[in-house]
Amino acid sequence: MAENKSYTRGQTIVEAGSAMTSLGLVISGRVCAVYPGGAMMLERGDVIGITEVVNEVHFLGYKAVSDSVVIPYPYTNLENLEMLFSQHSDFARVSLCSLFKQITGLVGQCQISEIHTGDLYQKLLKDIDLYNEMCRKFRIKAQDLSEASELDTDMMEETSDTWLADYYAGLMKLYQSETGKTVITDLSITMGMIRKGSLDSRKAYYLLDNYYSFRQELGNLYFKPNGKDLYGYLTQLFFRLKEGSSQMFELRRTITRIEESYYDEAGLDQDIYKTRIDEFADKADNLPENPPEEESGENEDANVSLSELENSLDTIIDFLEDDSEKITDFKTHLIDLKNVDDPESIDDDVSTLRRHIAQEFYDVYKAVFFKSLEKTPPLPVLMFLYFGYADETLAGKKYTAYLAKLASAMSDHSFAGIYTFYDWMKAIYNGKKDPSRDEFDTDYTDTVHKLKVQNKIDAAEEKKRMADGVAKATFELDNFFRNANKVTYGRITTFCPVFMEKTCVKDPENCLVDLDKISTALDHVRKIDFTAYYRETLDKENHEIMAKEPIHVEYLPDFILMPNMGTRAVMWQEIEGKVRNSPARMAVSIFHVEDLLNTVIRLTGDFRWELCKRIQGARWNDVSDHSLTSDYFDYVQFYRKNRDLSPEIKEKIKSSLQRAKNSFKEMFIRDYTLWVMYEGNGSPRLNKVARQIMYTYCPFDSVLAAKNKVNPIYTEIIERSDIKKAQRLHRLETLEKKVVASGQTVPETLKTEILYVKGKVSR
Repeated sequence: MAENKSYTRGQTIVEAGSAMTSLGLVISGRVCAVYPGGAMMLERGDVIGITEVVNEVHFLGYKAVSDSVVIPYPYTNLENLEMLFSQHSDFARVSLCSLFKQITGLVGQCQISEIHTGDLYQKLLKDIDLYNEMCRKFRIKAQDLSEASELDTDMMEETSDTWLADYYAGLMKLYQSETGKTVITDLSITMGMIRKGSLDSRKAYYLLDNYYSFRQELGNLYFKPNGKDLYGYLTQLFFRLKEGSSQMFELRRTITRIEESYYDEAGLDQDIYKTRIDEFADKADNLPENPPEEESGENEDANVSLSELENSLDTIIDFLEDDSEKITDFKTHLIDLKNVDDPESIDDDVSTLRRHIAQEFYDVYKAVFFKSLEKTPPLPVLMFLYFGYADETLAGKKYTAYLAKLASAMSDHSFAGIYTFYDWMKAIYNGKKDPSRDEFDTDYTDTVHKLKVQNKIDAAEEKKRMADGVAKATFELDNFFRNANKVTYGRITTFCPVFMEKTCVKDPENCLVDLDKISTALDHVRKIDFTAYYRETLDKENHEIMAKEPIHVEYLPDFILMPNMGTRAVMWQEIEGKVRNSPARMAVSIFHVEDLLNTVIRLTGDFRWELCKRIQGARWNDVSDHSLTSDYFDYVQFYRKNRDLSPEIKEKIKSSLQRAKNSFKEMFIRDYTLWVMYEGNGSPRLNKVARQIMYTYCPFDSVLAAKNKVNPIYTEIIERSDIKKAQRLHRLETLEKKVVASGQTVPETLKTEILYVKGKVSR
């Protein structure tokens, strides 16, 4: 071990790309580990280079953020490191804990970078659409933006393993405990952890590098030195629009949003960026950014809301009229949280604080919900129920005002199958909806019946509980809410159910999920896959006429908007209870930071897979009984033997399966996403076999089929499908003629089924 080395603030300790010759234990000061597009902080007790021991060179760079002292440990290979650990068990333990901490940080940054990159890409597509639409509207020749279509979006399919953050955070706690002192003595376990951790770190680094490179490409499409870019075209268009027109204000907001999105974006030449926006600002200096009436209206709403929201936490607690220990502890812990610099820190004290708050939050939410049924809740309480808001300081002034305005105008859209979580709970309590299944896939009815079978309750009590709104609501709050809220939040390691400004990865106003947005996304999916939410059933009301002729009825899913800002959505259950002809249940954050269309497409793919498995039962993967799941399972399982697939295609399938973690369902969802996003628009992405399966079970409607039929890759598939449809249509039309000839009224279900078979379902 060499002598301690001192570094001054700003001094480079290790250059990225330099040879791995030593590890460094930080004993004072702060060091930043630099990765593409960002950096993470290392402090006393952290080990420089421990994430890179399986590499010959450093993929991270290290720089002193403050005056720092580092103890260097010579490193040549893993055998050398094992010998070092055998001689210094304390250093082995410190190294592992630092490794776990750094991996958790890198994986967390991967998730954030993935969201940020995807968001920028989706905005690019919308900006291009806006530009082309306005050019068409005002008969202005649009500039060529085909460069955007050449972007390699395949890298967006590579996602981080979110469970790794929890895994390594748990290991860090283990090795910091007394048990860790025993485990560390086993060098085989220690070196295994080091190898795996270093490999996981390298994968996280490559993901960060890919996201960073992709954002560089996006930034280049907006800001080029010669000005021939999307920002330049939008600003040129801006000055050609009529001053004061709604289109001018819309375009100005888009331009401002682009400037904000790329402000200080790593990888973008900030000199070019600043020069370009300054040029536009100078020309547009005297033009207002928003209509005067719009601006004044917003300020008035904000002032009214803020005046009502002082001491929001006290208002929520007072509303409960409950001074029990769990309520006072919740208040105390939230006050402690306000004094934390980084509420998403994985340090033990902050992690413990978040865990306490999460446990208490659900107890408080339950109490607040039932109390809101007895008396009218004030505005802060409504904000708590809708968004998880608890304190104006934690939420921040700007977001508090926005949430207040939103809560004041919140409407019940349950008639359309869109529920805020508060409205969902009221529907459960009032018996309009049955409770959801718990995490073990057991529903409320089975749970109550099990108590009866175990003689814990009698028949009278069982009947009472089946109609008890309080018991049903409690079941939903204790099971579905606790699990779905955490899952939709996405960042499980740093989960805290309370709304906080510091944990917002996007402006809530830009990611609010509402009726219009969900309806738009659903309509887009149903336009491509028009049969997505139809179920086959029998017309029992017209049994004499329809006999056993199957009909198809559409059941759109219920969307439950969870009170958080999250990155994920979950298809919670494909049917209600055991009734096949019922809506699915999908949970999504009320502030969903990822692209909602992509999310709804994935949820629909998930739904299709799970519903087919439900209907097929044990034969879901039996290819002798053709179904979506069995045919797709057969295709993926035996793709190597499929003569319709070239060696190149087989290699792509192998790669896709690896990216899907060998999950057939996940691979199907990815292919389904390609089907809806690209194939439906005439842009082929799937291979011949996958395309055949998709069209068989997720066909286009008549308009889209006619449009794509001229394309040779679809011609044979569509013609084959048309033959089967013609046979079924002939049977239905013959039945219709018989009904008319007999003087009876043709059932609406028969008319609707004929349209369904023709692919002419109206929206």
